[in-house]
Amino acid sequence: MMYFGLILCMTFMGAVASVFFKRASGSDGFFKLLMNVNLYIGGFLYVAAAAINIVVLRYLDYSVVLPLSSVTYIWTMVLSYVILQETITKKKILGVACIVLGAVCVAV
Repeated sequence: MMYFGLILCMTFMGAVASVFFKRASGSDGFFKLLMNVNLYIGGFLYVAAAAINIVVLRYLDYSVVLPLSSVTYIWTMVLSYVILQETITKKKILGVACIVLGAVCVAV
């Protein structure tokens, strides 16, 4: 059960990392991008999520971990709505629901 908690943590960190990368993408030019702290925060979070992924893969089957990582899509949708003020359409919700349903079917 602890490993499923780690998967939730890993997927959340990956989604938050993407938000920081999105913020960094607004930099004008390559040099300003390299100076943008959001790039490094996002990179750190991605590396930390990858480390958690490696730990989880030691104890759970890859055929379970990878489909469950689709929870990232849920976090991404919520964060894009709350933090980035993006519009969430019914079509996007249906798409994510299909992905998650498919992951559950594979993982169970």
